[in-house]
Amino acid sequence: MSPFPSPDDAGLTTGALARRLGVAPTTLRSWDRRYGIGPAVRADGRHRRWRPGDVAVLERMCRLTSSGVPPADAARAAKAGVLPPSAEAVGAAAERPAAAGALPFGGDVRQECRGLARAAVRLDAPAVAEQLTTAVERHGLTVAWQEVMVPTLHAVGRKWASSGDRYVEVEHLLSWHVSTALRRATRAVVSEDAAGGPGPVVLACVPGEQHSLPLEALNAGLGQLDVPARMFGAAVPVEALTAAVRRLGPVAVVLWAQARSTASLPLARHIAETRWGVTGARRAPTVMLAGPGWAGRPTPGLPRPTGLSDALTILAGACAG
Repeated sequence: MSPFPSPDDAGLTTGALARRLGVAPTTLRSWDRRYGIGPAVRADGRHRRWRPGDVAVLERMCRLTSSGVPPADAARAAKAGVLPPSAEAVGAAAERPAAAGALPFGGDVRQECRGLARAAVRLDAPAVAEQLTTAVERHGLTVAWQEVMVPTLHAVGRKWASSGDRYVEVEHLLSWHVSTALRRATRAVVSEDAAGGPGPVVLACVPGEQHSLPLEALNAGLGQLDVPARMFGAAVPVEALTAAVRRLGPVAVVLWAQARSTASLPLARHIAETRWGVTGARRAPTVMLAGPGWAGRPTPGLPRPTGLSDALTILAGACAG
């Protein structure tokens, strides 16, 4: 069965078509206003209803812009059904389903991943922002992170690694918007003033580690569980991390290491042995090792979560205990 209505039906709404193509509704309206790429017929003179022919033009437009063709040239080519001169180098690939800008996804992924990837490759910031917001609202933070954001980020990374440092701008744009979406989903939790009680969870990337997005997701998830946390971000120096632990007296410290070269077991043990409190009632934090950098290393007494859900479960239990 065709996914589109028959020509006699009302056609797709702008919102439905935007979700299918992975663009923002405002982008479709802008293309219509600027380049005349709009529905041939409007249902009542005002509301857009997109028929199969209209959709085909937009699909060509999306493939061309994803391949680097300027929007004005892409619009003319999409309406004419021909390749513009500026797209000669990428045109053949752009008209195939596996477009030159397509990102490599391994296995089955949510449809939102492909739409988000298409928007990121086009550098369509409004569409990226809207799709990330919708994913969080529709699936919740944990599922949106694990099943939409992470697979798309990994696909961008694979594309960058296999294309001679191209698509760096795609990774930067997508990462910035993912960070923005996570921070919007983060709410502050006030620590209880229990005398001598454990402090908040401390979140820190180890020295030399710049990949902080997973910790931002964990920070947002802890907030939704009413678990207070302190986020210190990327590449925290040893002295600063030790000082923060002694000042805050955290119930747990999460150390993120993306690469084996930054994962330091001596640092983890040093933090685990850090004590605070009065004599006779001194405390030490639970130290959680998060990230692929810790893989393959024996870490007795230092929990290693398998993902965001597991990390939230472990930390919520540590706080409850």
